[in-house]
Amino acid sequence: MDLFTLKNKIIIVTGASGLLGREHVKAILIAGGTPILLDLNQNVIDKQVEELKLIYKTEIGGYAVDITKEEQVKVNCLELMKKYGKIDGLVNNAANNPKVEESEEVNFSRLENFSVETWTKDLDVALKGTFLCLKYYGFQISNNIEGGSIVNISSDLGLIAPDQRLYYKAGLKESLQPVKPITYSVVKTGVIGLTKYISTYWAEKNVRCNAICPGGVENNQTSDFVEKLIERIPMRRMAKQNEYQGVLIFLLSSASSYINGAIISADGGRTAW
Repeated sequence: MDLFTLKNKIIIVTGASGLLGREHVKAILIAGGTPILLDLNQNVIDKQVEELKLIYKTEIGGYAVDITKEEQVKVNCLELMKKYGKIDGLVNNAANNPKVEESEEVNFSRLENFSVETWTKDLDVALKGTFLCLKYYGFQISNNIEGGSIVNISSDLGLIAPDQRLYYKAGLKESLQPVKPITYSVVKTGVIGLTKYISTYWAEKNVRCNAICPGGVENNQTSDFVEKLIERIPMRRMAKQNEYQGVLIFLLSSASSYINGAIISADGGRTAW
């Protein structure tokens, strides 16, 4: 089990207060690592850190950082280096989750109505934010004698197109039908591109970079939606919220010491069809 330990590892998680971000943090704690939580709301982070410390009785860091702001990322990186002296891992998890909109007038999630402002915001968080985290935190990982591991969180929709039939509503005309917005596919595909780039950029310094492509996660979706979705998943179910912990620990630990540039589908087999 020593292969999977994250003991003495300082690992940053962006979007740490989100649905999967919280599970990523727990995974690091389970494996003995020290997670550094980054998100936008300091009060939410502080509460999360307090709750986790009661359970895991260990060091946990939490900072409000807007990863789309270069100066904030730069300052935080300097602060972390001053406090911990190193950064061993980075989980690029932060992203907007564009809303699948239902409307009786104008559906703004449809491509023909999609605003440039929303496009920019979504790309800023998932792509610009990931780039800035790689530029600063990733660079510090590359300065380690033993290197480290970067894990980017993509999606099964970074590998396949969204099936818009999942969102179809009977009785609505085409111009009002809900759809998965375009930016989700763009940013999750872009994250895969960043992964491949970084996997070769610092490889000689033993910095590995891989991506996880999660499938849909149970989160109080309607039974109608779930039934349509699981018909497209060989395992006939959605993922539980903690089912990505194992693959994250694997990729952050020395158990995956020769895994680099991998794009790992964790989707119950959906992309195999």
